[in-house]
Amino acid sequence: MPSLTLPEARARAAQLSDVSYDVEIDLTDDSMFWSRVTVEFASSGPETFLELRRGTDVTVTVNGADLPSAYDGSRIALTGLLTGPGERNEVVVEARLPYVTDGEGMHTFTDPVDGERYVSAYVGIDITQRVFACFDQVDLKAPIALRVGADPAWTVLSNAPMAMTQAGAWEFATTPPIPVDLFVLCAGPWHSRTFRHRGLPMGWHARASLGAELDRDFDELRRITEQCFDHYTSIFDEPFPFDTYDQVFVPGLNWGAMENPGCVTYRDEMLPRGKVHDEARRLRAMVVAHEMAHMWFGDLVTQRWWDDTWLTESFADYMGFEVAQSVAGFPGTRLSFETRFKPEGYAADRRRSTHPVAPLPEDVPDVATATTNFDAISYAKGNAAIRQLVTWLGTEDFLAGVNVHLTRHRFANATLDDLVDALDGVSSRDVRGWAEVWLRSAGHDTIRVERDGEVPVLVRQGTRPHRLRVSAYDDAMGAVGDRWVELEDQPVPLPEWDGRVVVPNSSGETFARIVLDERSRVAASRHLLAVADPLARGLLWTLVLDLPVEDQLDLVERHLAAEPHPTLVEAVVEHLARRVLSRRVPPGEAPGVHDRLAGCFRTGLASGSEEQRAVALVRGLAMTSHDDDELRRWLTAGRTDQGHELDPALRWSVVHRLAGLGALDADGIEEERRRDGTAQGDLGAATALAARPTAEAKAEAWAAMRTAEVSNRRFSALASGLWSPEQAELVAAYVPAYAAAAPGLCQRGSAFAAGVGAAFPALFLDDAQLDLFRAALRGDVPAVLRRAWEDALDDRA
Repeated sequence: MPSLTLPEARARAAQLSDVSYDVEIDLTDDSMFWSRVTVEFASSGPETFLELRRGTDVTVTVNGADLPSAYDGSRIALTGLLTGPGERNEVVVEARLPYVTDGEGMHTFTDPVDGERYVSAYVGIDITQRVFACFDQVDLKAPIALRVGADPAWTVLSNAPMAMTQAGAWEFATTPPIPVDLFVLCAGPWHSRTFRHRGLPMGWHARASLGAELDRDFDELRRITEQCFDHYTSIFDEPFPFDTYDQVFVPGLNWGAMENPGCVTYRDEMLPRGKVHDEARRLRAMVVAHEMAHMWFGDLVTQRWWDDTWLTESFADYMGFEVAQSVAGFPGTRLSFETRFKPEGYAADRRRSTHPVAPLPEDVPDVATATTNFDAISYAKGNAAIRQLVTWLGTEDFLAGVNVHLTRHRFANATLDDLVDALDGVSSRDVRGWAEVWLRSAGHDTIRVERDGEVPVLVRQGTRPHRLRVSAYDDAMGAVGDRWVELEDQPVPLPEWDGRVVVPNSSGETFARIVLDERSRVAASRHLLAVADPLARGLLWTLVLDLPVEDQLDLVERHLAAEPHPTLVEAVVEHLARRVLSRRVPPGEAPGVHDRLAGCFRTGLASGSEEQRAVALVRGLAMTSHDDDELRRWLTAGRTDQGHELDPALRWSVVHRLAGLGALDADGIEEERRRDGTAQGDLGAATALAARPTAEAKAEAWAAMRTAEVSNRRFSALASGLWSPEQAELVAAYVPAYAAAAPGLCQRGSAFAAGVGAAFPALFLDDAQLDLFRAALRGDVPAVLRRAWEDALDDRA
């Protein structure tokens, strides 16, 4: 299927204007859905094209005339267009289209709890064309009118308020001009909690079987929504741009959430069964704040092309963490960013796939390339760059420039240059020069602590100006003081801290590699937990986790058991799972490393009973313990030996581990699945069955992953069980099998391809195995998979 190119998008945007959509969708047939769209537009040329993917029984009329051979399976060639002054064209396209289970298009899901069916249009970059024929590019924003036919017992939600409803039929008001990739439709027997705030209708919605969980969390979700709304409408001159604000927990969404104007969707794993722990609540609040920020950044003002993805994602990510921390009542959110997300930005910036936060348009030549840029550069690094901009520029000037930008380009499209113009107009600082070095170039600077005698000196290696906080400590890491520093070409001596330990960027204002001098490094490694400020201690933990594996393990064993902050424990456990056990531990060493870490986690649990901290340690122990009696006791009691309750997700982690140890067979897993009875239980069982240490289990899992109908969630669940660092010999045959099969599996779409890439073998690979992927990359590999494989190889270098 062709990928829209930058020249095609520019030519079509220059030719077309005044686009609008009138969409009809019928969901009453369970096998296929029906779509009819009337597209009106003005054109300066006689020909153009619409996109439509996977359509059957397609009919096309242009200005009342049939166009019988216009559709080639992915594009509809439009000819004979009216081009005169004031003339508008009307194109009508009808088609039958398939439902999907991979989250790209009209996604269908049947809830195993109650048998209820949900159908939702999840779109995004290059996906709206799987729902209705459209000009699928962001700079042809258009109003959309929608009518839907569906089960009369359902609730249907979309981007605009309901204008009319009757049995089995819903009609929505016409939206303002929005990017077509942010269209949404959510249909099913939703459990809904609605309210009004500042005159605006709002609602939270979830599957009927999650109604109790929505009711449990509703007061908190409403409070966060209202506080974020009040904050944004107080700092932005532009009022809230849309006429409704629904938020829906949906099944099968590929992303954490999607900023559809007026109707945000969240993956419903964010509404978990059991107790919602503080870190999950904190990060959920961040996502709520992030998605609401998009109503201005991305929805009201939209990037012109995918080179400026950062204009949407970096801004929303910065706002999400900042507003959750300072407005929505979740202190510690910034600590989560610094220790769990920002390190991913550094890792991404070291790979061959790194790119500027704001690349040039020509560096994103087509939509297939653009899909790879929704990454830790656009999110984590971009977030950090915006925070440095605010620190360097000042909050007042930053918001003044942002408000000029939002008003100047409301309901339109804009570029980096447009934003820089707005910021330059309100500030005396050289914003254009700042943007050139921070946003137009890849990589990051290094800030070193050196010594002139005993005087610490900060030295920058790189090209970017930095404004950052520096903290000083005595040799036992007791706090001495801190100060702000502006660091550019010239080194900055700190004579007032003669003989002291110095830690730059101690509260995370900038994005740079930090290298401590020997005195500071030794003191920090010996007395890490003496650092009282969690942000500064978190920075030091991230430096620890950038060391060689054996050094990391030594420091984790020395300090983690006594680390008091739950977020920092969570960050370390997550790092060990994602970047150590699943990549860097050779098979012969894996059992010993698991035992070392399990001992550390047990010691931590014995040293204190604070619940949030204990939950993170229990997660670590559940993935490393070789004591199947211990894990069986947990399942029987429903709680750990220390008395900490197993929520459903943690219980399935224990089942996964027992299955991987060969201590739980298929019958035991099926008993757990029936006990659970939910979609989460079905996926947990799939992971556990795949984790069993038998050739038959691995063959069954691999076969299931390759079936045409496997859903996005089931594919990922199977991959999680297939690979194990302690089963390297057993799964060795599936490494070349995966390398050979993955490109074909990616044909379903870019989001499913991302899942295929994420299924890269999660175990130590030897040179011969890595060479399989190097050889494959010399051939024809889809863009999303190529990016994932290259990143995986770089992370193992």
